Amino acid sequence: MSVNDKYKKYKPSAPVYLDTRTWPGKAITKPPIWCSVDLRDGNQALVEPMDTARKLKMFKTLVSMGFKEIEIGFPSASDTDFQFCRYLVENKLIPDDVTVQVLTQAREHLIDKTFEALKGCKSAILHLYNSVSTLQRKVVFKQDRAGVKKIASDGAAMVFDRLKHLPDTTLTLQYSPESFTGTELDYALDVCETVLDCWKASKKNKVIINLPATVEMSTPNIYADQIEWMSNNFSERDRVILSLHPHNDRGTGVAATELGLMAGADRVEGTLFGNGERTGNVDIVTLGLNMFTQGIDPELDFSDINKLIETAEFCNQLPVHQRHPYAGLLVHTAFSGSHQDAIRKGMEAISKSNDPFWEVPYLPIDPNDIGRTYEAIIRVNSQSGKAGAAWLLEQEHNINIPRGAQIQFSQAVQGVADKTGKEITSDMIWGIFEEEFLQKGKFSLHKFKSKKISKDENTEFIEATIEYNGEKIKISSKGNGPISAFVNAMRDHFNLTFMLNDFGQNTRSSGSSAEAAAYIEIKVPDEKGRSVFGVGIDTSITLAPIKAVISAINRI
Repeated sequence: MSVNDKYKKYKPSAPVYLDTRTWPGKAITKPPIWCSVDLRDGNQALVEPMDTARKLKMFKTLVSMGFKEIEIGFPSASDTDFQFCRYLVENKLIPDDVTVQVLTQAREHLIDKTFEALKGCKSAILHLYNSVSTLQRKVVFKQDRAGVKKIASDGAAMVFDRLKHLPDTTLTLQYSPESFTGTELDYALDVCETVLDCWKASKKNKVIINLPATVEMSTPNIYADQIEWMSNNFSERDRVILSLHPHNDRGTGVAATELGLMAGADRVEGTLFGNGERTGNVDIVTLGLNMFTQGIDPELDFSDINKLIETAEFCNQLPVHQRHPYAGLLVHTAFSGSHQDAIRKGMEAISKSNDPFWEVPYLPIDPNDIGRTYEAIIRVNSQSGKAGAAWLLEQEHNINIPRGAQIQFSQAVQGVADKTGKEITSDMIWGIFEEEFLQKGKFSLHKFKSKKISKDENTEFIEATIEYNGEKIKISSKGNGPISAFVNAMRDHFNLTFMLNDFGQNTRSSGSSAEAAAYIEIKVPDEKGRSVFGVGIDTSITLAPIKAVISAINRI
């Protein structure tokens, strides 16, 4: 086989032949029953499994988020898991509205150990599993259909026989045909029905049938077809809580889960940020926030995403990727100039609108809803345009420079970005702004005073001392306001030929020491008719525009 023919050794997934499929026309309208498997499936995938302190932190975080079902371990396979289960029970750390789940294989001594772990527990789910796939039957168990089915039925019978050992525990039973996605559907159904009958499942005594994509093997639509086929073919659907347990081997775990819910599933098992074996379990954070952005309450609390990341990174000793959906540090950040401009305009529009719906370009979720500020929405590098730097000046320094000034300022920022090849931080942007508009030039203001010439006129007289190339020069003039008078004085005394074109001002802070920021545009009578902008900052609303005039003149 040539290099180019290597793909031929892989079999395509078999499609599911449904006379009618309903899931493509459905929508998710409510959250599923959520079950976190961070402490079991997630934990067993770690290089360094969690100790008790890390497990307890994860458990408490999951409870605070609103999980009502939490798989806490595999107590029959791990003494650490057994002891953690006992620790939670004996110290009464399981809230009354939370049900813990434990996993066991279909072996007698393991089942006995599992019942021992649950003694004294108020509410629990006992999760029994065995692998039923064609491949596992052939190469692992070396048994036919009947032999593997007997493993399931014998295990179910042993569990049922021992229910009397937990008389004070509200016990829900769960069965997983492991590697369901690699199993013939008729056979998977047969095994599940056998377990349901053994456990005397009924409408009043529902059993969880969990259908795991233990290894994600196909496109999400095939998984959805498998789920719909199973949902339609149970002899008594109302005695089943149909659960999904997807993994992410093909990178489509979230999509498979969403389609599986449309196909009839009631419940989802997954982990925070998708930790788990190989490429991980399905990510409940992404699933929940996908629902959130469709106007559905996921009934899980994601309002402090940074805390969830902190918990996951501490407990798992694994970083959450900066591009992780919703949660990553960079996912609400725009570097591109056109994106920045659109976001800025969107934020301005929504602040002025009475529309209750969130609609901002490039931001599918309001960062505030998950505990993020707007500070990191726009960041500046060599790919950014004028909007990025202007946004940061506005948001972090309350400087609202006019659009024309934004263009001039962005050129200065772009020059630094191109030179360094790095992200331009907020502090760097402020430094560039100071250098461009606020630093002392050939003209600087030393003293200034103004007064009205008479009560009946708007004419004002100004006197100022200007430092020009190290020399202090007194100037004076009159005009229809202090700015006009000062402009006249500067033109007359220094033989300058510019025209005042526009003026704007805003308050930078509140209180007795509030600063004003003033923006001046002057026209230079050259062949291009250039506009030059200046900025002045002062606690005096009179001096701020005077300083802005000086700033503009220095930039001619």
